[in-house]
Amino acid sequence: MYKILIVDDQQDLIKVLEVNLSKEGYQVLKAVSGAQALKLAIQENPHLILLDVMMPDISGLDVCRELRKKGIETPIIMVTAKGEEVDRVVGLELGADDYITKPFSLHELKARIRARLRRLPPHAGESLAKYTFGNVEIDFENLRAVFRGRPLDMTPKEFDIMRLLIRHRGQVVTRERLLNEVWGFDAFPTTRTVDAHILNLRKKLEDDPGSPKHLISIYGEGYMFVG
Repeated sequence: MYKILIVDDQQDLIKVLEVNLSKEGYQVLKAVSGAQALKLAIQENPHLILLDVMMPDISGLDVCRELRKKGIETPIIMVTAKGEEVDRVVGLELGADDYITKPFSLHELKARIRARLRRLPPHAGESLAKYTFGNVEIDFENLRAVFRGRPLDMTPKEFDIMRLLIRHRGQVVTRERLLNEVWGFDAFPTTRTVDAHILNLRKKLEDDPGSPKHLISIYGEGYMFVG
């Protein structure tokens, strides 16, 4: 089931959208402020965000900017008032994928949502509770891991790294993205911090840490998880 985050301070509009999108089979998340939108986008990992530009605290443009700074690539459809051409242009420049103008038809909105969801990579928005690969079993909900039947001592940061890499398995995840999403945009670690954590994870999770099969280095870019 696809998850869609609706961000708007108009409660009546949110209710209408929630009813109609739920009928289409989507799981609907709701935010009535920019701050709430940022929190839900990071915690819930939705497949798509419908984001109103005019919000009472943090504008939709600033929400879009902050999400992209954090490396979050969730498709964003900006919602603008009629005639706000400048906002539409700025939104697209900040990383929005599409826009729709109020008042809009539900038919058009649903079509735009379907078009964006068709372009998602296979594992986008995946919710991970447990994952098994090689001789490893990881329980993300309880922060437990086992290697060849024996418990592993893993840090919360190491669980966060593995969650991000597994969600994007088969794709390159840059060091900068790992820093932004695991440590936070306002933290000040370096890319060497990422490399040190990956080295430790290889020692814990790989059969042969010197020749890893799951945590692969992509020279000059970052890391890729295979498994």
